[in-house]
Amino acid sequence: MSVDKTSANLDKSAPHGGGAAENPEAAVPSAAAVDPRLLVRQEGIFGYWDEFKRKMKAGELGSLPVVVGLAAICVIFQMLNSNFLSAQNISDITVTMVGTGMISVGIVFVLLLGEIDLSVGSVSGAASALAAVLAVNQGWPEWAAVLVAVAAGLAIGAAHGFFFAVLGAPAFAVTLAGLLFWLGFMLKVLGANGTINLDSDGLIGQLTTYFFADVAAAYGLAVVVVALFFVSSFLGNRRREAAGVPSRPLSDTVLRTALLAVVSFAAAYMYNQYKGLPLATVIFLAFLVGTDFLLRRTSYGRKIFALGGSVEASRRAGINVTAVRISVFGIAGGFAAIGGLFLASKIASANQSAGTGDLLMNAIAAAVIGGTSLFGGRGRTWNALLGVLVIVSIQYGLQLESIAEPVKYMITAAVLLTTVVIDSVTRKTQKTAGRA
Repeated sequence: MSVDKTSANLDKSAPHGGGAAENPEAAVPSAAAVDPRLLVRQEGIFGYWDEFKRKMKAGELGSLPVVVGLAAICVIFQMLNSNFLSAQNISDITVTMVGTGMISVGIVFVLLLGEIDLSVGSVSGAASALAAVLAVNQGWPEWAAVLVAVAAGLAIGAAHGFFFAVLGAPAFAVTLAGLLFWLGFMLKVLGANGTINLDSDGLIGQLTTYFFADVAAAYGLAVVVVALFFVSSFLGNRRREAAGVPSRPLSDTVLRTALLAVVSFAAAYMYNQYKGLPLATVIFLAFLVGTDFLLRRTSYGRKIFALGGSVEASRRAGINVTAVRISVFGIAGGFAAIGGLFLASKIASANQSAGTGDLLMNAIAAAVIGGTSLFGGRGRTWNALLGVLVIVSIQYGLQLESIAEPVKYMITAAVLLTTVVIDSVTRKTQKTAGRA
């Protein structure tokens, strides 16, 4: 979270929340943009409420709309069918979402640049077909086939990025051409038969079918997640204090950790009521943590956000715009390939329908619904998790009610449109408040 100069001045003059600012003129505007960590330190629990009201007035909604929407979805479908929040249904939802979610993570990177990649669906299908041909028809070890498929996805994405960043072709046109080309490539690789069955007990097959049956696995992961969150938050606050910038009080860190613990152990308990902890969910969470760290804690991530804010300003700041753009599209292609492998694992085969249908739209919709801005410069990879949870939850809820497929499309479209409208309105509000 950025800290404005006013907040920094206030913190230097009152490191423990007391005293007056040394520069009264600089302290006057602080009411308009006070660092939330200072509010919590000075006002305690009421600081949260003041910060919440300030963000609402400034249009900084964050992930609040999708969290509220997800809660409403759970309540509504649970009222309609008591099986919606059952352990089996929740486990099925969190396994099914991984394939589309992985693709959506790559989409988040591209959207942060303010661009779009229409080829990820076809790339996912091409990667799964390539892995199936190598592993089944050519007799390669599955791990080697998987590595080649992911490497191919990275290379394909980087090639798209080259046409966009170096040759100046619009990303929309380049990736639209990629959608058609890699779809044709997938059909060519699969051959006349059109379907290659995978070994359900092999590496790819077990991506979505393997569960850690020992109850200690789910609870152990919950402990690790909570402990890592607390340690990283605590050490981060210590570094901020040492640097003389605002930091969250220990009580705030403890409260956030406790909330995470409740969610984590509730999920672990739910998983253990069915088959146990799904391997697919563990892998997805690991990728989310890794990519979130990459975006928020590294100079490379800051360069991506900078490009999404202003290409020209980034270029003048010395950022290699071309290299960052190529790498981002390469990341999108790599995640598309990984997502394609999970989707192939779900049906234990690679076939001609892979990467087609509503996959592309769902992957893009998941990123946008989760809170990633279509205008670039704002979003997190965790948005992919929230967005795909909304989409898959709606699909499963409607399926439990035996709702027709056309209605599923219309409801998903309505949710997407609502999210885009909210994003547009909040950007206008931020501009009005001088924070865009």
